[in-house]
Amino acid sequence: MIGTVIRKNLADIHECVAAACAKSGRDPAQVQLVAVTKYAEWEWVRSLAEFHRVFGENRPQQLVERSRLLPDVQWHLIGQLQRNKVRHTITQTHLIHSVDSTKLLQRIADVSAELAVRPQVLLQVNVSEEGTKSGFAMDELRQAWPSILAWTDHVAITGLMTMAPADPDAETARPVFRRLAEFRAELADRCDSRSANLALPELSMGMSNDFEVAVEEGATLVRIGSRLFEGL
Repeated sequence: MIGTVIRKNLADIHECVAAACAKSGRDPAQVQLVAVTKYAEWEWVRSLAEFHRVFGENRPQQLVERSRLLPDVQWHLIGQLQRNKVRHTITQTHLIHSVDSTKLLQRIADVSAELAVRPQVLLQVNVSEEGTKSGFAMDELRQAWPSILAWTDHVAITGLMTMAPADPDAETARPVFRRLAEFRAELADRCDSRSANLALPELSMGMSNDFEVAVEEGATLVRIGSRLFEGL
């Protein structure tokens, strides 16, 4: 029963992604679904893992615990990461979506150099400038960009992430997603010889309510939780 419901929900989401890609002239293979399991019961997570392999967790401790139970799954951290949790998190995480300050990025770079690893991260941008949301302000990130490029030997910065304002009307998120895509292009143009391999290919944006609009505006990663588990 659980697997049947989740499989149907997943298929419906993939159909919506495909439709949004067709509308915007994109290939659906360019969009990856990150299944957000923050509120999911463990039985649901195990069932989903039978036919899906990319999961997102909000809490570092829960990500580490679940990654040990399901080591074949690709685990993404989509929630806030405190600097004192970096060492225990980076080796268990395929991609960190939520690097929201230069202090956190520098901590990740320092620990990565010690451990001889090069984790993949996204820089979280507070495009909507809401006080309740974490992330770099766009002007702040512009000013910090030269310093950030110096850390790319130890951290693979693969793109940007944002969260749109909560609103039942998904269209209200479109300007936010469009601005992030434009900002990604601006930063990529400012890369120099120290970061020749820094193409910023990823845009993590869009959740259960607005992922179709996000895909139309260029999202490569959509973070979906509640839509996956409807009906359970």
